[in-house]
Amino acid sequence: MTVTLHFHGAAGTVTGSCYRVVYPGGQFLVDCGLFQGNKSVRDLNLKPTPFDPRAIGFLLLTHAHIDHAGLLPKLYREGWRGPMWMTEPTAGLLEYLLPDSAGIQESEAERETRKHARRGDEPARPLYTLEDAQEALQHRQTCRYGEWITPAPGVRARYWNAGHIIGSASIEVEVADGDSTVRLMFSGDIGPDEKVFYNEPEGPSGFDYIVCESTYGGRERDDYTLVQRRQALKTEINTALARGGNLVIPAFAVERSQELLHDIGYLIKTGEIDPKLVFLDSPLASKVTGVYRKYASMFDDVELGADELFNDPRFRIIEAVEDSKAINAIRGGAIIMSASGMADAGRIKHHLRNNLIRRNATVLFVGYQAPGTLGQIILSGAKEVRIHGALVPVRAAIRSMGNYSAHADHSELMDWIKARLPAHGAIFLTHGEDEERQALRAAILGIGIAGDQVILPQLDDYFELTAAGIAAAKATTAPRIDPAQVHSDWHNAFSDFTIRLSQRLQSGSDAEKLALMRALQAELTALGAPPSPPPRPSAITPVESQSVDE
Repeated sequence: MTVTLHFHGAAGTVTGSCYRVVYPGGQFLVDCGLFQGNKSVRDLNLKPTPFDPRAIGFLLLTHAHIDHAGLLPKLYREGWRGPMWMTEPTAGLLEYLLPDSAGIQESEAERETRKHARRGDEPARPLYTLEDAQEALQHRQTCRYGEWITPAPGVRARYWNAGHIIGSASIEVEVADGDSTVRLMFSGDIGPDEKVFYNEPEGPSGFDYIVCESTYGGRERDDYTLVQRRQALKTEINTALARGGNLVIPAFAVERSQELLHDIGYLIKTGEIDPKLVFLDSPLASKVTGVYRKYASMFDDVELGADELFNDPRFRIIEAVEDSKAINAIRGGAIIMSASGMADAGRIKHHLRNNLIRRNATVLFVGYQAPGTLGQIILSGAKEVRIHGALVPVRAAIRSMGNYSAHADHSELMDWIKARLPAHGAIFLTHGEDEERQALRAAILGIGIAGDQVILPQLDDYFELTAAGIAAAKATTAPRIDPAQVHSDWHNAFSDFTIRLSQRLQSGSDAEKLALMRALQAELTALGAPPSPPPRPSAITPVESQSVDE
């Protein structure tokens, strides 16, 4: 029997990381993350799990980000009760991230249930509940960087610092296959060389197979030091505040928010910026910041002491809904950070709705924006966006910085891969869009790796692995998503169409509006849509005129 590697997520998409390894002694997973992006991609979360969770012996978790850990409660909802191995800081983050995700699932189900009720449909069920998240947390097992663990007979694993977020890891795995051993390295998400809090990514060399992320394949950020990055942030903040409005920064609750608080706190301390107040409006980010305080002794490259970290008097870390709403009364001089970083959920949508309409406001994006997310739509130059069902004009200044990304860029990914070579069997490129994967593949071929050794798996593809090389490769016969819908789906197209139609109708005369609607109706009819019923004139009984004398 060979070792079989299945790609159940992050294959052709940037999210949903999930790899399943079947070996002579059983099965295990590396990560089990939530799919994020447009609605068609998110709907993958609701579809049946493509394997039997109860057959899984254990799980190795690279880090706590929801696109790597967000489907763990679903596994336990479906009957799995196995252990999950992770670093201690990752376990600390999950304490808050999984219940928070469950709360989002329950809220979305409640909202859908209200819609269903108006149509007379059955109530919606959440993807998973708080109870499922709490069950998952009972099965955490922790390990240290650089120390071998044996989660099951025939398998041993070792975690290495990935430099991505607190507790993040690349995982080295050795799987017994008869008289031989198959050696694999799962990169997880690789951090950049210049980053607050952590040393550069680490790991040994010489594997049979490497599974490497490719988020920034083909894309380079400007070379920078941490000092240069802070100076760039200073310029953005001072320019935004000089405009007279607020500066709104969509930021992920984990890592990005804490990095920004560190740098903003340092710039305030040194007198280089002078905001009135700095808000971190996210209950989750508030709790996560507590985890960072707990592990502050692990950090490198920090400019503030543990007692100063996240503690500036101007900082307001917001949890209560009433306090969040009160921020809307502030019209200028404030820095407002809130999740999510891609602006597709959370309180940031309220702050965007309140500030995008103001010409003196600024919105600053500091990380990757996945296709189809609100953040990507705003950043692409949209003049109007739909938030909470309402059209919101974009009048604020829109800015972006790439230097706060927690991901390695193209050159840094190549450096990480070259440091892990040789890879005797193959290098699998995952966790990236196809354009980025192709760019990284071309670069790997350029250093002398054979073309058949650099593979771009698609969702649910699987490969039979031996220490001597790939024995077989198979593609799924029942795709869970049309690949054409991954980057931008019909929901995105429909939203864009309705916005453009609304704009056109607002600018035309009544005659032009009627002509446009009739032309669109004719096109629908030509495509096979049933015609609209003809209007029925109402019967009106005339009122007889009466003289004033009557």
